[in-house]
Amino acid sequence: MHPAHAAMPLHTRIQRAIRQLIVDGALGPGKPLPASRALSKSLGVSRDTIESAYARLHAEGFIERRVGSGSFVAEMPEFVSPQRRSAREALLRDQGPNLSKRGAAMFESGGVRGSLGLRPFTHGVPETRTFPLRLWERLERQVLRETGTESLLQGDPQGVEPLRRAIADYVNLERGARATADRVLVLTSSQQAMTLCANMLLDPGDRIFIEDPAYHGARKAFDAAGLNCVPVRLDAQGILVDQVMADPQQARAIFLTPSHQFPTGATLALDRRLALIEWAASRQSWIIEDDYDSEFHYAGKPTACVQGLDPNDRTIYVGTFTKSLFPGLRIGYVVLPPALVKPMTVARTLLDGHTATISQLTLARFMENGHFGAYVRTMRGLYAERLEVLVKLVRTHLSDFVEPRVPIGGLQMPCVLTCDIEERDAIHAARRAGIDLMGLSALHATEQAKPGFLMGFAAYTPAELEVAILKLAAAFKSLRKQSGKVV
Repeated sequence: MHPAHAAMPLHTRIQRAIRQLIVDGALGPGKPLPASRALSKSLGVSRDTIESAYARLHAEGFIERRVGSGSFVAEMPEFVSPQRRSAREALLRDQGPNLSKRGAAMFESGGVRGSLGLRPFTHGVPETRTFPLRLWERLERQVLRETGTESLLQGDPQGVEPLRRAIADYVNLERGARATADRVLVLTSSQQAMTLCANMLLDPGDRIFIEDPAYHGARKAFDAAGLNCVPVRLDAQGILVDQVMADPQQARAIFLTPSHQFPTGATLALDRRLALIEWAASRQSWIIEDDYDSEFHYAGKPTACVQGLDPNDRTIYVGTFTKSLFPGLRIGYVVLPPALVKPMTVARTLLDGHTATISQLTLARFMENGHFGAYVRTMRGLYAERLEVLVKLVRTHLSDFVEPRVPIGGLQMPCVLTCDIEERDAIHAARRAGIDLMGLSALHATEQAKPGFLMGFAAYTPAELEVAILKLAAAFKSLRKQSGKVV
């Protein structure tokens, strides 16, 4: 017997045992209970003990006591036995939950779930094992000493001013943006920014141009909001602007990843950027610019962001520290046109109120003291080396299966299948070998996708990359052998 139960009065233990039998359905509604005299004799306890237990069960509504007839399990229409509950849950699974149209769309999208573990070649994951934790802890202690319990209170929903100022200074200097602290809204993620834009700038049924292929998180956010996503094809210079210009129907917005297109890695040409800025101004439409990993550029000079080129304030610039620092930080941001700052900040309070103040102030200090810039430069060099290693390994061990599309930046490399293996089979074979690949086909809205997958490389050492590539090569060879086609 559990020590806590042993310490209970005897009548309480009997009362709870009978109650559990009722809850479990062993004693159904209307079933008579033993007379108190008979039960006391059976259990070897006093009749008063049984009467006390029955009295409590009666008071709780589990039993009925009928004068001259005895005690019976009460009829409880609101109670569902485990057996009946299982039947009801099975019925609900067949019928589906009673969700709203928007709720159903969100559920059916499958959400956007990152990997909880670290398996090669999970895309979009930065290296975290070399992060300067001691430095971060020291800065956090400074913040706590200076702010005391004030940092434990409700924070500014727009974000703390020091961090907004640091973000504005950074994007102006490094990305060529046109930002001030009062135009920055600090959020928990770029995904939250997409949801805000979808719900604050467009109505259900409104058209939004979206790259094809596109970042799946953005497309799912727009679909869940009931928007009409219109895919626009790409070439080596980014989205095909002529298709946007020639479209006869009004689109309220366009979503872009212009600095490093996800997943192709293309950079949007300057003339196309300028054309889209003119298009947005003439149509009074919005440009949603996701600059998700622009810090990591390995070849040539990074291109200035679209927001910095837009004199008409029709561009919403979205950034995040998930890729540049670590995913657990949960800090993203948007640089907004002045007219959108107040509406977006108010809307944000309906989602989660504010971002954790202590983390914001620590990050602000990390940026102000020059640590962020130094860390990004270090990681940029490290990731460039790892990309070079991955390219060599793929060309050495996977040349019979895939062709790498070497990116100029980012944390992942696309590979196109060049053999007769199906994309889905390749991904399943990799998963069985403990390797995580994201298929390219799922990122396309049309049927023109070339089968292949993304390979994240930033979070893995050269030795780890080699081990994983050898496992992947063995998995692909085994897959081919099973299909009767030996390499």
